[in-house]
Amino acid sequence: MSASLSQADAAPTTVSEYMREVGRRARRAARGMAAADPGVKNAALFAVADALEKDRARLKAANERDLRAGRDRLDDALMDRLELTDERIGAMADGVRQVAALPDPVGAITDLNYRPSGIQVGRMRVPLGVVGIIYESRPNVTADAAALCLKSGNAAILRGGSEARESNQAIAACIERALASVGLPTDAVQVLETTDRAAVGELLRMTDSVDVVVPRGGKGLIEYVAEHARVPVIKHLDGVCHVYIDDDADPDKARSIAVNAKTQRFGTCNTMETLLVAESVAERLLPDIADTLRQADVQIRGCPRTRKLVEDAVPASEADWDAEYLAPILAVRVVAGLDEAIEHIESHGSHHTDAIVTENVTRARRFLREVDSSSVMVNASTRFADGFEYGLGAEIGISTDKLHARGPVGLEGLTSVKYVVFGDGHVR
Repeated sequence: MSASLSQADAAPTTVSEYMREVGRRARRAARGMAAADPGVKNAALFAVADALEKDRARLKAANERDLRAGRDRLDDALMDRLELTDERIGAMADGVRQVAALPDPVGAITDLNYRPSGIQVGRMRVPLGVVGIIYESRPNVTADAAALCLKSGNAAILRGGSEARESNQAIAACIERALASVGLPTDAVQVLETTDRAAVGELLRMTDSVDVVVPRGGKGLIEYVAEHARVPVIKHLDGVCHVYIDDDADPDKARSIAVNAKTQRFGTCNTMETLLVAESVAERLLPDIADTLRQADVQIRGCPRTRKLVEDAVPASEADWDAEYLAPILAVRVVAGLDEAIEHIESHGSHHTDAIVTENVTRARRFLREVDSSSVMVNASTRFADGFEYGLGAEIGISTDKLHARGPVGLEGLTSVKYVVFGDGHVR
């Protein structure tokens, strides 16, 4: 539901009091969601999808108010992400239905084994509890995040950007009606109405009522959350992704993968930012790849050996090897071979997504073992590092941390495990 500062039953007078009340409501709702039947959760999700489509006109009207308010202060890219078209509303509803169609992880028992004592010990999937999500610009995240949290049996506190306030509140109204229609607690999804930035600081300190926070947005937002949060955080800071073209790479695969990884979309965290090419094949492959990238208006910033092979490449600075451009700019380095490629990735990568192009199985396996990233690929574009492409449905974000969740975070990443024991009067 939309969480308002003026709710009569809570009557909070400050942001701090308001957030404490939001937290208390979320904790109560989380208990109800943890016990919810899978069929009821799915019914709620289908009702959300139907409500989004039925309220299409209201959503677009609210979105138009956001667009009008943002025309003088947001750039074209942010305005594009903010806009809700008929197609995007339909895709939002379809995404919620796709989450409903996924297997429910809650309650699944795995690794059930008999112990010498005769007891059976296994692990059961359980919800995390209350998930706080802080995001910017795109109102579709409100529906995606709510759907994933509901399906995984969690309660959600959602804090969207002020630029999408009207749109987010309209989506929240659809979710609230859907939850009420199937008898689930409407406080299971609370979209903060206040745009006061102090609410974010409060959310990050609510250790008694929030179990995890997920920031989705620019590096500045994620750094702020990581620095100030007292609750656990699922995050990634940078997407400095690499493609390494090995000595034994297939030329056609190398060209298509490198071009797709950079040009399919420039502004995503799984876009290639650095291309590494083995020196034994650089003279044969790099000019052709550079020519194809040039047709997409990609500027190449290269090492000295790269600039000898690509005439219009500009000199790469040391900072270029660490850059997440999110733009038609690519750093290119010629390396001696696999060892130097792995060393470069370890020194300059962000542990997000890295790929090797090779027909050599031994080198491919070495790359998989030794590159310490949340997604490591063989003969595939880094653009596949995505929850939907991995079969997870919508994703809540991508984690480069090593504890709990790593890589695209879908339903399973929003659950934890507890040990369960079955006996028949057993005593120790």
